[in-house]
Amino acid sequence: MEINDAKLIMLQEGIGTHLAWSYVILILLHSINSSFTSPTHHALEKNEVAASKFITKLKDASEALLNFFRPVTCRYKEKHSLVPCHVGGSINATECLENRCCPSKGNHELKCYIPFKDDLQLTFRLFLLGAVGFLILGCLPLCCCACLQRSQCANPLRRANKKIEQIVQNKRASSEEMHSLLPN
Repeated sequence: MEINDAKLIMLQEGIGTHLAWSYVILILLHSINSSFTSPTHHALEKNEVAASKFITKLKDASEALLNFFRPVTCRYKEKHSLVPCHVGGSINATECLENRCCPSKGNHELKCYIPFKDDLQLTFRLFLLGAVGFLILGCLPLCCCACLQRSQCANPLRRANKKIEQIVQNKRASSEEMHSLLPN
C-alpha cells in the first residue's frame, strides 16, 4: 500500500508540475503574440497586410533593442556641446519631443538639440543584463537536475525492481492472511 501511495503522489506531483509549466508557456506565448487566440482573424487578412504588420513589429522590436543598448539623456552638462536637432531650431517643445530631441530649458541659443549618450545608464543596463544571465545560467542546471532526478526514464534508481515488488507483494499477502486469522 505504501509503494502505491508513493507512486500516486509522484504521479500527481509530475502532472501538477507539467500542468503548471504548460500554463506558463501558454501565457508567455500569448503575451508575445496575441494572435494565437484568434486564428480566424488572421485568415481574413490579406498576405500583404500581414507581411507589413510583421515588418512593422520587427522594426519596433529592433528599435526597442537598439534603444536599450543606446540610452540617451537630455541632461546638459558643461562638457557637452549642443548639436541642433535635425528638425530645425524654431519649433516648440512638443514638436521637439515628438522628433526625439530635447527642448532647451535654460538660456541656450538652441531651442531644440540632440540628446546625449548616457554611459551611466548603459553601464547599469549591461550590469543588470549580465546579472540576470548569470542567474539563469546558475539556476538552469539545478532545475534540470531536479526534473531529471524525478524522471523514471533518466534516473534508473526510480524504477521499481520487479524482484523487490514481488517480495513486497508476497509479504503483504502473507500479512493480510495473518490479520485475517487473528481474532478481533
